Amino acid sequence: MTELLSTLPVSSADIEAAARVLAPFAVRTPLLSSPVLNERVGTRVFLKPEMLQRTGSFKFRGAFNKLSSIPQGARGGGVVAFSSGNHAQGVAAAAQILNMQATIVMPVDAPLSKRERTKAYGAEVVLYDRDREDREAIARDIAGKRGATLVKPYDDPLVIAGQGTVGREIVEDMAALGVTPDIVVAPASGGGLVAGVATAVKARYPKAVLMSAEPEAFDDHARSLRAGKREPHRAEGRTICDALMASIPGEITFAINSRLLAKGITASDAEVGVAVGFAFRELKLVVEPGGAVGLAALLAGGLDISGGKNVVIVLSGGNVDADLYARLIA
Repeated sequence: MTELLSTLPVSSADIEAAARVLAPFAVRTPLLSSPVLNERVGTRVFLKPEMLQRTGSFKFRGAFNKLSSIPQGARGGGVVAFSSGNHAQGVAAAAQILNMQATIVMPVDAPLSKRERTKAYGAEVVLYDRDREDREAIARDIAGKRGATLVKPYDDPLVIAGQGTVGREIVEDMAALGVTPDIVVAPASGGGLVAGVATAVKARYPKAVLMSAEPEAFDDHARSLRAGKREPHRAEGRTICDALMASIPGEITFAINSRLLAKGITASDAEVGVAVGFAFRELKLVVEPGGAVGLAALLAGGLDISGGKNVVIVLSGGNVDADLYARLIA
């Protein structure tokens, strides 16, 4: 495993370096275990609640690590990112801390709360139609005209290393408890979070089984892992997991995930809604649908947890539209 990890685009050393950069600014989120959840599924489960992270999701980690790497002389042009909401807020908050101007290209149907929170961090928001326009092309055009740095949401080694600090904290806390993680699940859109988590976990626990979690039909990671190559999903329409709608895994992320992940799992929107409600009522946690997809798969019986396996589920964020949340927990 050590030899395999040494050949990947992001190393555990990169994650350690990111942890040092993030230490004064990011929240070290706790590792939680709930007797109610353990009894419900029949095994011991640990939750990593990234909704408690700065900006309400894990995305601040990768964004801040990336922006911190930009040389002082190149910061005048600011940064440009494209995102449905969580990466947008992470980049905007990081830019505010570092005194840089941020411009975020967001879909017009992104939750209003995510758009407003992005603006609240001082960022300029440029809206686009995700059905008719190419968000990356729009962002690249803006960056080129302004001399800004483009900050990709997942396909960047520095972003992946920042997200990997989630996994670093998981293994440190599991080791402190004297517990070995058997299964670790993280949501996947472009795959940066699960790639970083997998790299950190496998460095410490090489026998751990890593899985991506996605909305049903929007399962490009599951498809790609089965095929052994990057495959797009064929879904049409929308999912309530608005943060997990990337059409195909990233090139860099899949170079990692294809070698470290065992498989991808999915959950339907109905199952995700159940998980969001369960987290609210039983765990007292506000989790957005995209952040709850791993928990949804667990509650729906989508994981083989026979034999008393120790399961870790990353809850990746809590930035949910208030009206949608009210419907889901009703």
